[in-house]
Amino acid sequence: MTSPVGLHRVVEPVGVLPQAAWRLDAGAEIAPNEVRIRVERLNLDAASFRQLWEKHGGDGDAVRAEVLEIISTRGKMQNPVTGSGGMLIGTVEEAGRRSPLGLKVGERVATLVSLTLTPLVVTDGLARWDGRGEQVPCDGWAILFARSIAAVLPADEDPQLSLAVLDVCGAPALTARVVARVVAERAGVGDVRPVTVAVIGGAGKSGSLSLAAARRAGAGRTVGVVPVAAERDALVAAGLADVVALADARDPVGLSTAVTSALGVPADVTVVCVDVPGCEHGAVLATADGGTVVFFSMATSFAAAALGAEGLAADVTMLVGNGYVPGHAELALGLLRSEPGVRELFGARLAAD
Repeated sequence: MTSPVGLHRVVEPVGVLPQAAWRLDAGAEIAPNEVRIRVERLNLDAASFRQLWEKHGGDGDAVRAEVLEIISTRGKMQNPVTGSGGMLIGTVEEAGRRSPLGLKVGERVATLVSLTLTPLVVTDGLARWDGRGEQVPCDGWAILFARSIAAVLPADEDPQLSLAVLDVCGAPALTARVVARVVAERAGVGDVRPVTVAVIGGAGKSGSLSLAAARRAGAGRTVGVVPVAAERDALVAAGLADVVALADARDPVGLSTAVTSALGVPADVTVVCVDVPGCEHGAVLATADGGTVVFFSMATSFAAAALGAEGLAADVTMLVGNGYVPGHAELALGLLRSEPGVRELFGARLAAD
């Protein structure tokens, strides 16, 4: 029987969903409710790429070899250390007659589901990738299930730019939802205090989009937190935050002090977009009582976040950014088109990669 969530593709252990599986069947023959994509480019998530890069000491050949090994062994791209993967772009090669995704053969699409649950085969040995950047040109195929999500790429944008934006499109959408809710709650009780938002990792992909989304959703004052002066200067030039602060997100007291000093008060909403572990306690400490912390980084330890909040007697709501909010692709691409600072930061990042 063909499962809409891909259970029929799970090789081991049987009975778990594809994301939790160790190995998937990535065979090219599709079921009636599946779609096969001819893969053009992978986008490894930041936490996964950083782990591989640091593990191999910046040896691109070794990074490439391990990515190939993961895909060939597991039938998907799921870093065994971080548990994360990324997403891809490609062209619809075949669509099953009962697929509900509405995709047509020949359409160029971005998958909006993680590579950790996407059956994947690479056929070119990643020969065009030097192992030194998150975007991975390649040839091969991938399979989408009935419950998968994909977006047709806009014809008027560079596909690499669209891929980078859509890779993190869940972050601005959830940020906007949380901020809008807090704004509405305050307005409903006549509370005129501005809603304050801190984005940790504000110069990165998800961070810059989240800053733009927070402002559009009604945030009264925003701070983007970055670790180095070069990122501070870039974020200041982009104009996406009311103030930019320098702090190491792994230093809880330092991070909290930087956020509070920049905003004048702790943040009502703190959004964590960094790709390194150890940032949980600082985010909690930087957030006001009754506030919300949204974790988008795959480097987050949710046990550390929960136990840290308990140990600090912090009355905060903690949300896991799951990457999907209805309309998230359209919102992110809209921010790219309407916010010059977002386009500037993404363009610089692609050029550096």
